[in-house]
Amino acid sequence: MKIAMITSGFLPVVDGVTVADFNRMKKLSQWGHQVRVFCPDYSPLASIYPHWQDYTGEILPHIEVVNLPSDAFMGLDFERNISWRARSRLMQSLGEFQPDIVHVDEPERLSVGLLQTPGIKYAKQAGIPCVCFYRTNFIEYAEDYFDWPPVAIAGLQNLFKLLLRQVYNAYDQTFTTSPITQEKIIQLGIKNSRYAGLVGFDTENFSPGLRRPHYFAQNYDLSQVDQQVKLVFVGRLTPDKGWAFTFKAMREVLSRVDRDQIALIVVGDGSMREAIAQELGALTPHVHLLGRVDPAEIPALLANSDIHITTSEKEARGLTILEAFASGIPVLAPRAGGVVENIEHGCNGYLYEPQSVHDFADRLQALIESPTLRRGMGDYAPSSVENYSWDRAFQTLVELWEEAIRNNSSSPAKRTLVGTASGQ
Repeated sequence: MKIAMITSGFLPVVDGVTVADFNRMKKLSQWGHQVRVFCPDYSPLASIYPHWQDYTGEILPHIEVVNLPSDAFMGLDFERNISWRARSRLMQSLGEFQPDIVHVDEPERLSVGLLQTPGIKYAKQAGIPCVCFYRTNFIEYAEDYFDWPPVAIAGLQNLFKLLLRQVYNAYDQTFTTSPITQEKIIQLGIKNSRYAGLVGFDTENFSPGLRRPHYFAQNYDLSQVDQQVKLVFVGRLTPDKGWAFTFKAMREVLSRVDRDQIALIVVGDGSMREAIAQELGALTPHVHLLGRVDPAEIPALLANSDIHITTSEKEARGLTILEAFASGIPVLAPRAGGVVENIEHGCNGYLYEPQSVHDFADRLQALIESPTLRRGMGDYAPSSVENYSWDRAFQTLVELWEEAIRNNSSSPAKRTLVGTASGQ
């Protein structure tokens, strides 16, 4: 099968979407599929991503990455979005590749840059199916990125709802990884949603067995951390990840426990890095911002931590939660969004009431003060993610693509198109 993939982001940017996409490419390459990936051009960010060229051109057998003209995304200096200037090159390259199907990740974000719904024009001309993936709850991000009055924010969100309906309903199908997210987008007026088990991670790489004595001393020169209860935050350091709530909640937690007992490990980078260092640093000296960590190092880092925390209420699913469970550590997360899919409250972690500082503090205090509680949840956690291998997730995706191709080939419109093209 020949698959054209138009995506809002790819490596060297490291987040849940790009890591999943790269692993998808590895499996598709192994299985003999041909893929052409269209993504932003990261060359303007060479100072941030000096190895960006490692992820362009033929990065794997049968897998080619095409970087398209791009602009900064929402003013973020580490993100890019494909620009309207890429239209002609995208159409030309799709025509040269002649895919069997077009798959688009985060089409609403891409459509803002391209000023058109990505992939649809070519797919209609070629008579092939065009499907998309709902990845991120962008509609909920307005309050995080725009310091506007509530009425103005509501107006912007209503406009974005119209954009979402127009964009997603243009595709043959909209894939989603969470029943909760599917219900949410149905309420938004998206009529072509399809839930499937498309979430996966490197199950063979994450394990409690990676826990080692003196890990932080040997790998990060942080000898004291090895003796502390390690709270780990993994993800983009951006407003949508709930950092404003984290600052308030951690102030409450640190007023209850011995601050020298715990270490805050922050993994990732983004526009809020300095604010996080300043706000959390004012509460405790034991804050360690590790910056961008190589994905290959994440399994050991999680296994050698004690509690994984996320305060984002807007996740479509939450890959790092699955990775934490596989690493044998409990998770603390809000009872909101797709993150609730895998958290069994009281068994492998805790769910706190969204925006409740006291509920958050109660749950985290219990985990900090009871090694037995942490150990019990950590021992149980790996069993809750046994069925999330990349092989399983990507085989499901391939089957969905094959089904879309079959359905498209048998449709009356397709038969008419083929007949006209052949002169019948």
